[in-house]
Amino acid sequence: MSDLPRKAVTRTAKLATLPLSFAGRATWGLGKRIGGRSAELVGNELQQRTAEQLFSVLGQLKGGAMKLGQALSVFESALPETVAGPYRAALTKLQEAAPPMPAATVRAALDERLGEGWRELFLEFDEKPAAAASIGQVHRAVWHDGREVAVKIQYPGAGEALLADLTQLGRFARVLGPLIPGMDIKPLIEELRERAAEELDYGLEAESQQICAEAFRDDPDVAVPAVIRQQKEVLVSEWLPGVPLSEVIAGGSQEERDLAGQLLTRFLFAGPARTGLLHADAHPGNFRIVPADHGGTGRVRLGVLDFGAVNRLPGGLPPVIGRTLRMTLDGRAEEVYAHLTAEGFVKPSAELEPQAVLEWLLPFVEPASVPEFAFSRQWLREQAGRLADPRSPAQQLGRRMNLPPSYLLIHRVTLSTLGVLCQLGARVRVRDELLRGLPGFAGDGETVAVEAEGPGA
Repeated sequence: MSDLPRKAVTRTAKLATLPLSFAGRATWGLGKRIGGRSAELVGNELQQRTAEQLFSVLGQLKGGAMKLGQALSVFESALPETVAGPYRAALTKLQEAAPPMPAATVRAALDERLGEGWRELFLEFDEKPAAAASIGQVHRAVWHDGREVAVKIQYPGAGEALLADLTQLGRFARVLGPLIPGMDIKPLIEELRERAAEELDYGLEAESQQICAEAFRDDPDVAVPAVIRQQKEVLVSEWLPGVPLSEVIAGGSQEERDLAGQLLTRFLFAGPARTGLLHADAHPGNFRIVPADHGGTGRVRLGVLDFGAVNRLPGGLPPVIGRTLRMTLDGRAEEVYAHLTAEGFVKPSAELEPQAVLEWLLPFVEPASVPEFAFSRQWLREQAGRLADPRSPAQQLGRRMNLPPSYLLIHRVTLSTLGVLCQLGARVRVRDELLRGLPGFAGDGETVAVEAEGPGA
């Protein structure tokens, strides 16, 4: 048996400790304030204790609980610096590792899914996992033809656990909301649940990964491992060496951070146009910096892993996004408002001032307003605070806006990528990447000028 807690009653009991503990801590905090400690100090301590328990429980349970933890992990940059440290440690741990399956469970799973002669497929197979995540773990091996491979094995019972967790978490999403200022947790949980079936289908994942591997084969900027074999809940891919992005965040030089940020931004905007797919699981554990000698490009590339969650965009990112961003930067308030209304971003019952909407949007497009933008945790905290403060005009206006369902995943991936860029503290030429890869953004002649600089410029 796997050590993944599968029984609904066990998992429900663990998750149920979260809202109860949050309520208990709120009472404790009130008592401390009555006793004379400042509300700010008590609030910070309360948030620290809450975070430690939340991510401890999410990490232990894997499944949907850990999936939510990974999705939240990219937003730790939005937290006040006084409490960001403990969050950062707990969240980073979720990005790269989880308690692994016992070796006996791994062997039994491979017997069932690849057949009892599965060892003949490999020259070597390391029973100790190289990585363990929310619904599966990865083992390093050598394929029978000598290629190094990654063998991804889904946890037994992962589907049941994933759906049960997300259903339970959805019931007290409101309690989790204050952990990430400006972030509505409930739609995130609902969207994760809607996409659970796709993430559990390794056949779909293999198809998406192979599309991207072929599109980026010999690309100077992006590396995607090719699929070698997929059978039931096992996926065998080429091994992709490199430094996980979480390590670059933790200890990379400014030059390494800048390069990683530039390549990540390039992949976000160029990927959908080339593949018809938007990688929808943008947390640091799914990216790495691939060494220069891998693939013969002569310089490092961004390695991209895990295509279980994708948004299918046959025409690439919608051109209306690029046009609206460009008009916002140009200060064309009336045209921006007309575009947003036509696409359903403005509720039919809402009567908003176009100039107010433009001013609400401007901070979001700030990274594209300068030749090079320095992402930082402080910048993200300012944006989160602007949206979370109920007294803020931005928060009041934002509540009157509407996010059409077709843009929900694009919005989440963009926010997640911004979170990673702020964790990196990267200096990125965002405008160049918009000109290069976002349909509708470029004016006459601008795309040619950027492409002339060459890849990685």
